[in-house]
Amino acid sequence: MTAALEANVSDSALFAVVSDLATYPEWLDIVGRAELVAPAEGDEGPAWSIDLRGQLGPLRRSKRLRMVRTVHDEPNAVRFERREVDGRRHSPWILTAEVAASSSADSRLVMGMHYGGSMWVPLLDRVLADEIERSRPRLVAFVSGAT
Repeated sequence: MTAALEANVSDSALFAVVSDLATYPEWLDIVGRAELVAPAEGDEGPAWSIDLRGQLGPLRRSKRLRMVRTVHDEPNAVRFERREVDGRRHSPWILTAEVAASSSADSRLVMGMHYGGSMWVPLLDRVLADEIERSRPRLVAFVSGAT
């Protein structure tokens, strides 16, 4: 899933927010918690423990992930990947964000999320699409307040 946003906020302020998973619970409701955790051997960057939650009607799901920032090309691109340390094989989760100047606003953000499993797929698509729409004004407000 890919989503874009153009906003009248600075590139650097927008990048600072989307490159730190600890900010996500402030503006993205499906992220219930995001806390820094100890790095593991082989981590390319900082790691977070993330609680994802979703509800569609009476159906509720939650998932805890350990995410590592694997790319940090400030102020343009960031990438987070699931990296569990329990020795088991897990479905991949990948979150990317690219920030650039826009011709019609100060900044353009393109975010992508890839989930390589099948457990959440029907619920995840619907919940994410709804949440993307609700999160846009909250993200802009959060970035504006952070500067």
